[in-house]
Amino acid sequence: MGSVTGTYEHSIDTKGRLFVPAKLREELGPVCYLTLGLDCCLSIYPEESWNVFTEKFASLPITQSKTMRPIFANAAKCEPDSQGRILIPQFLRSYAKLDKDVVIIGVHNRAEIWDADAWHAQEEEMTPEKLSALMAELDF
Repeated sequence: MGSVTGTYEHSIDTKGRLFVPAKLREELGPVCYLTLGLDCCLSIYPEESWNVFTEKFASLPITQSKTMRPIFANAAKCEPDSQGRILIPQFLRSYAKLDKDVVIIGVHNRAEIWDADAWHAQEEEMTPEKLSALMAELDF
């Protein structure tokens, strides 16, 4: 399984479709899964990563797995159309406060879709000192 990387800025059209750049489509593969993400964004998992995710979920006791219901209940299987677009269901657009301009970022085993303003605010908060502290905290 390869790594999902990069930053891409695009717009969602009036029908809720998002163009996924060719390089990112290659990393995500022909089938991917879109669902709720952390920090008010959406996560897109390549099929292989989604399968690893669901296997881990299946191993949880039912008392713990119930907390994951929203992730699966709101997941959408995506296959880009001939123009490289995926449809983002309305509920997911509302959850992540996606209107028009978005940023897609690679995050190792998945990509995330952010409202452009929200992502830019995240980036502005990151300083070299904060990055250094995070790397030290994670023992890198």
